[in-house]
Amino acid sequence: MSHFPLAAPAAATLRAATGALPPSLVGFDGFIDTICDAVDTRADATHYERIKTLRAFGERIAAAAGQSTNVEIVPTLVKLGGNGPIMANALTALGVPLTYCGMTGYPNTHPVFEELASRARLLPICEPALTDAYEFDDGKLIVGKHATVAEVSYENLIERAGEVAWRAAWESAGFIAMVNWTMLPYMTALWRQIQADFPSSERKTLFFDLADPEKRSTQDIAEALEIIAEFQSQHEVILGLNEKEALHIGEVLRVETPLGGVLTSETAPELAAAIRARLEIGVVVVHPTRFAAAASADEAACAPGPWTPNPKISTGAGDHFNAGFCFGRLLGADLGQSLQTGVGTSGFYVRNAQSPSRDDLAGFLEELASQ
Repeated sequence: MSHFPLAAPAAATLRAATGALPPSLVGFDGFIDTICDAVDTRADATHYERIKTLRAFGERIAAAAGQSTNVEIVPTLVKLGGNGPIMANALTALGVPLTYCGMTGYPNTHPVFEELASRARLLPICEPALTDAYEFDDGKLIVGKHATVAEVSYENLIERAGEVAWRAAWESAGFIAMVNWTMLPYMTALWRQIQADFPSSERKTLFFDLADPEKRSTQDIAEALEIIAEFQSQHEVILGLNEKEALHIGEVLRVETPLGGVLTSETAPELAAAIRARLEIGVVVVHPTRFAAAASADEAACAPGPWTPNPKISTGAGDHFNAGFCFGRLLGADLGQSLQTGVGTSGFYVRNAQSPSRDDLAGFLEELASQ
């Protein structure tokens, strides 16, 4: 029996899908990601051993308390970043027609977003922010310079992207993703304005990702969740959470969370169902690193992930999961198959350091089905 029983039916759904997908809209962040190694020891000008674990990196920093230390950082890759652009890039690779509204460079597109611009329509708001991602075998440390996030506001969106273009993008889209609430200080106000501007638009699928909200106050998080829940009356709402976020949101909503702060394939669907029921939205999906779970009003599901101990890249894995899961929903796949499509998209990405095409994803899922 396969370790991935949902992989074959998910691949079959991908292969059988031939109809045109609805236009999609994604926003609103945008970063330039520099992927980095932290040097442990250096042999010569071109050879070094990296610090392999986040724990070891933390211990080195902590050991310097009361003294000082020097850590060499080596950039290994510069690429487009931000939850929105990475998710949008993955969706376009899967063949989704898409408009991206956000921090892609204003008045001119930043070169790092030119490839995305060749596959999607861009509605620019401001210059991208900067992120250094220190990757380790047991996690990653993301260090950001985020001054331009304060320019993502309704006023700047209308002035720079253009009201006519913005309204047309929203009204024509069947799927809309609004992500990285944590980083964007005016996102809550922007959501309120969207509700006011489009009070009775055609029912759409809306995807939300708060993106590690621990630095925001409980009151701010509760308000954001309340607004997300309000969208459900007009649209089908999906809330995406990684393991840490799911546990945090569970605490904010005062639903029971597992002791020890670790989710299993049994407790993750239960937590997703509890959060969904409390918010009264369409779907809550939770994606730890080794599996993913989701719950709707009618069902709950869990799918194992193709975890690898040696990823080529890990920054953006969660955004690729989100893209793959939402892509499955756009194709009409059930929760289980959509979860498998999500972990498959992420699994392909971390192994190859690139987003899969639809054929790539179907082939990868077929390989998993044989394992």
